[in-house]
Amino acid sequence: MKTWSSHITRGLRIAFAFAACTATTKLSAIRAAQLSPPHIVILLADDLGWGDVGYHGSKIRTPNIDHLAKSGTRLNQFYVQPVCSPTRGALLTGRYPMRLGLQCGVVRPWAQHGLPLDERTLPAALKEVGYQTAIVGKWHLGHNQPGFLPLRRGFDQQYGHYNGALDYFTHIRDGGFDWHKNDRRNDDEGYTTDLIATEAVRVIAEHDKARPLFLYVPFNAPHTPLQSPKEYLDRYADWPNKQRATYAAMVTCMDQAIGEIVGALERNNYPATNTLIFFGSDNGGIPRFGSNRELRAGKGTLYEGGVRVPAIMVWKGRLEADRDVDEPLHIVDLYPTLLNLASVGTRQPKALDGRDAWPTIAKGEPSPHEFILHNVTPFGGALRMGEWKLIHNGAVTANATSKPEKETWELFNIVDDPSEKSDVKKKKPEVFARLKTRLAELAEAATTPNIPPNRAPRGFKVPSVWGESD
Repeated sequence: MKTWSSHITRGLRIAFAFAACTATTKLSAIRAAQLSPPHIVILLADDLGWGDVGYHGSKIRTPNIDHLAKSGTRLNQFYVQPVCSPTRGALLTGRYPMRLGLQCGVVRPWAQHGLPLDERTLPAALKEVGYQTAIVGKWHLGHNQPGFLPLRRGFDQQYGHYNGALDYFTHIRDGGFDWHKNDRRNDDEGYTTDLIATEAVRVIAEHDKARPLFLYVPFNAPHTPLQSPKEYLDRYADWPNKQRATYAAMVTCMDQAIGEIVGALERNNYPATNTLIFFGSDNGGIPRFGSNRELRAGKGTLYEGGVRVPAIMVWKGRLEADRDVDEPLHIVDLYPTLLNLASVGTRQPKALDGRDAWPTIAKGEPSPHEFILHNVTPFGGALRMGEWKLIHNGAVTANATSKPEKETWELFNIVDDPSEKSDVKKKKPEVFARLKTRLAELAEAATTPNIPPNRAPRGFKVPSVWGESD
């Protein structure tokens, strides 16, 4: 006859076995999620300064960006290009802009060029292993012919605008309408940051999670023109500098949009253990209303304030939370890093400048770079190699179309002197010569740059809708 104790013992064994089985099942599910291609979300601000996020001490309210910074790994020496289009080209190809003809400024509305059509793009490569791909926001890589448009460059879905500097409310740039869905005119009304958030949330909600998702969300905020909804302006009504207040309102509105997008991932049950989120900016801030804090200069320059930006990567269970990586990395590295994480691989005809940065980001290994090229043009350039940074004609801005009257060279120990105050080329002649030789070699290897005029050429007719022929 079985006693109550034997029943209890048997029951405990069953309970322990069930718990162990459940734990094993959960562990297996986590491992399976980690082995499958991750969902990838890239959130890219436009002209956000190094010092314009709360986690870098800003008074601008960015609680959602700060939450990402706390939840993920902060990339404290993450570099981009000094202006919009070159950074976007580098991100989508893993190649420096000097190989793309994009090294001299942005793709102007009247430009006849764009991202070269023979380049393999990140979304196109991800589609090779079954990703669904979407861009929601700013393109800025060419629109004067259909082949340049996002749906021809690897994206399954598109929503947003082709140019920079459009009106946030009317969606007009230089008299032409610039709002599109799947590369056709779209007449959704509203503030662009809000529209981008709404569409990104829709993509997340409607996506079949059986397939991995690549969602690229390049905001146009807080790029000029300085415009913000009143509800965000009211939060900074006591700031005496109204330009700065409007800029802050735009950043906070973008931060709210980021919170909605990240929240949509959670609400729609995207497993955090299989979802990688990257946040960064396409270039440094404009100092007269943004802040690059201790970094020198800002947007359009090759000094640290123009090319070093706040950057965060979040992947629960794969990346340590609340951690800093202080090794130098570049946005070209996202291309090979993400392709390898997605098991796509990087074998292709055109050589990459980007390096797989996962060992650096996840394991704290040294930077995979011998050097990082900030840019090289017929008018100047800059190169970082280890602790040293060389700048040629630093006063020349990214959209320059001619050489300066006076040539200048500067060398900085960027580790000891991130503010670039002490030029040490006379103290370190061997280092100066070595970096100068390398920059010259890169200049020699560069493709011919596309240099559109900074103003519309005489006779240019603005189309009623950008990207369409009247």
